Amino acid sequence: MPSGLIIKALSGFYYVLPDGEESMSSIQCRARGIFKNRGESPLVGDRVKYELTDNGDGSVNELYPRSTELVRPPIANVDLAVLVFAVQEPALNLQLLDKFLVHTESSGLNTIICLTKQDLNEQAPVKVISVEDEGTASILDETELPQTVDEVVRLYETIGYQVVVTSAKLGIGIETVMDRLKGCISVFAGQSGVGKSSLLNAMVPGLHLETNQISMKLGRGKHTTRHVELIRIPNGGLVADTPGFSSLDFMQVKEAEDLSSSFREFENYSGQCKFRGCLHLHEPGCKVIEAKEQGLVAASRYKHYLHFLGEIKERKRRY
Repeated sequence: MPSGLIIKALSGFYYVLPDGEESMSSIQCRARGIFKNRGESPLVGDRVKYELTDNGDGSVNELYPRSTELVRPPIANVDLAVLVFAVQEPALNLQLLDKFLVHTESSGLNTIICLTKQDLNEQAPVKVISVEDEGTASILDETELPQTVDEVVRLYETIGYQVVVTSAKLGIGIETVMDRLKGCISVFAGQSGVGKSSLLNAMVPGLHLETNQISMKLGRGKHTTRHVELIRIPNGGLVADTPGFSSLDFMQVKEAEDLSSSFREFENYSGQCKFRGCLHLHEPGCKVIEAKEQGLVAASRYKHYLHFLGEIKERKRRY
């Protein structure tokens, strides 16, 4: 039975790229009813066994074990997450960035941060914000936030993330991102309007993914990508351009005690806390709080941690 990779899922069909196929010519397949009976569903990124049917289509019969699985966006076997955020239009939302980082860290993914629209940075001052959703007040004073793109880059590089500043319009940083994606299945994620599709268009000549302008009234873009699909880039990597979204839940963080492990910079201090299971709220002898007071943990990251901790506790009360 031949094997292949699901590169697209749309309207109940799975498009399987046969192993060894150099082009992106895929076979349209349905999933066997056995998956529904078991409460399973194939995902983009799944390696599968399939068989051809009499009408030239195919049937997905078996899933190979997954190395990783994301719930939102629904995709399997991702090696690398590329978190795409614009320096402006929409404003650079560090609370949302930190929420994405919790999502990728808790999923066990390697992550890079890609800051797009650097060409706009030359035209007007950058406004860094810390808000959950439209209409929600910031949980941080402006003085607690980085004031420039360079300060944002330094903050996250100090934590241990690779940060690439790009401009699809000017061709800045494109090669750096492509080198990082080589040989990987990667997922591009970020809120709508930040330039994910524009960045992919710059990386893959002739791709022509649909893009949209930012709504100046709402400060965000329209969703231009409506399904998950793997796109081959020239150096052999596969990239998923995912539907834009502006909020995430914490379904993969099961307990409040697990949240701090998604904040990399806490690791150097949390093991030295006085109490086992310290939540870094107000416990005596908390080394994370001490590090924050000494400037070793950024105020923005710590306050976002507290905000997320409150969300997780509230979710547990509801369910």
